[in-house]
Amino acid sequence: MSLKIYTKTGDAGKTSLLGGTKVSKSNIRIEAYGNIDELNSFVGLLGDQYPDERCRTVLKEIQDRLFTIGSALACDPHKEIALKIPDLVEEDVLLLEKEIDYMDGKLPPLKSFILPGGHVVVSTAHICRCICRRAERVTVELDAAEAVNQPLIIKYLNRLSDYLFVLARFAGYLLGAEETVWVARRGGG
Repeated sequence: MSLKIYTKTGDAGKTSLLGGTKVSKSNIRIEAYGNIDELNSFVGLLGDQYPDERCRTVLKEIQDRLFTIGSALACDPHKEIALKIPDLVEEDVLLLEKEIDYMDGKLPPLKSFILPGGHVVVSTAHICRCICRRAERVTVELDAAEAVNQPLIIKYLNRLSDYLFVLARFAGYLLGAEETVWVARRGGG
């Protein structure tokens, strides 16, 4: 017998955290892990398009870490849960830094602000970066209201947005897409 995907338990606008606590679907904790889920989906889309095997492998690792983050954020911080949630470790942040340095070493120096775009892969990476920044902001807000279970979450999300920015530039480099420098309009009107 298979389980049905719909349970009808959320029909009144409530959902359960890991630990069983019922909260509104508008709760900041739900918003935080919902942003992580959205980011994970877009990272999957980016990985499906990315032209470099090494980067695709790292993107799969990132998706795994995002599941770890989403699981941690879905836990009621005031309850002990039976499920063992994996932890982020400092090596997860160091991997992002190593990959940023690798890609940055192949790119021309950035001397101006650039506009997102030039190729669908570049644009998708920038969308991921923006969602990551939103997820980071909401997680910081959650942390101010009630401590986030794992202290590396905010650090990881901050570094991940940097990684995604460089990954967008690296995609443009690999695909021969020209970067468009932002030229600020001067004067009035």
